[in-house]
Amino acid sequence: MDPMRVGIIGVGMTAFRPSTPEYSWKELMFEAAARAYADAGVDPRTQVDSFVTCAEDYYEGFGIFDEFVPDQLGAALRPTCTVSGDGLHGLASAFMQIQTGLVSVAVVEAHSKASDIVTLEGVLEHGLDPIWTKPLGAHPYVLAGLEADAFLRATRTPRRALDAVVSKNRRNGLRNVRAAYGADVDEAQVASSPEAFSPLRRLDVSAPADGCVVLVLASEAAARRFRAEPVWLRGIGWSSESPSIGTREGPGAGYARDAAAMAYRLARIRRPAQEVQVAEVDDRFSFKELQHLEALGLAKAGDAGRRALKGDWALDGRLPVNPSGGSLGGGNVFEATGLRGTAEVALQLRGEADGHQVDGARVGIAQAWRFVPTATGAVAVLGVGR
Repeated sequence: MDPMRVGIIGVGMTAFRPSTPEYSWKELMFEAAARAYADAGVDPRTQVDSFVTCAEDYYEGFGIFDEFVPDQLGAALRPTCTVSGDGLHGLASAFMQIQTGLVSVAVVEAHSKASDIVTLEGVLEHGLDPIWTKPLGAHPYVLAGLEADAFLRATRTPRRALDAVVSKNRRNGLRNVRAAYGADVDEAQVASSPEAFSPLRRLDVSAPADGCVVLVLASEAAARRFRAEPVWLRGIGWSSESPSIGTREGPGAGYARDAAAMAYRLARIRRPAQEVQVAEVDDRFSFKELQHLEALGLAKAGDAGRRALKGDWALDGRLPVNPSGGSLGGGNVFEATGLRGTAEVALQLRGEADGHQVDGARVGIAQAWRFVPTATGAVAVLGVGR
């Protein structure tokens, strides 16, 4: 028997900005939630069975985060929980809750108030191995530089392919009214930006942003009641590699490959490069977009960079990747990264992505990585129609 289908019936996002001193994180959540509920046509106080918020207590500055979220989500005295992971992990949790048959409608929330974090580097350092890595005293992003160098060498990807990724995503961000860092940046400007974490330059690294995303999910029966044409969550998967940097798989993103295999199996995707028409993948460092495309099977090993230089991943290319601007153009929203990508793909499939719309997309993929220093990620396959 086929598993119960789960649909996305409501999408709510705030604009993403470098800093939002005029908003508290509660106000960001309320705005995104209000948009999602209006889009879905649901009353959270009576028609939602479960609420999932995605947050890392170290980013928030206090513990047991779900105690602070019910009021602004309309979830007072309702089942609420926190998933300490990316928004796609929260999406997976809600998906499974609905699959049990005990929940008909679930809400997933993820946000970033990065401008409130005084010691971001210290938060990231806390995730480093306390015996072998943390005592070295290096900035956590050094790990990204080492991984980028290994990826470029192993795949023989030219460094200028990273320049093409940055230029594409920053320019895509200009088309997206919600993006924080859209800019007319060409490849020469990327190549000449100051060195940051070799071989990565400053423009290869996404900058933090504030914002919030809320999605409303429903079982097929409930989705049909609220929305005639939901976007179906056809498959979802997640995976973690070793927490130890020294024992991880080579320069590829094994976590993305394994998560994709799970999602593709549920979605019955056999040839992702032929079946997927739009992708939002984690690009918080420029090389990650290329690494993830290969891990997802959307490009052959060693081919993603060369295809970037040919324009295959552009908005008008063979497979538009990060048409929203991704994190390089939209900002690093930390635990909201995957949920933002899912929301963007859902809007693409509904034909509501405005200035960055991909024509005729019916199947899309969203992928996220949990950021430095982890090797954890998740993948969701979305589709419309049967």
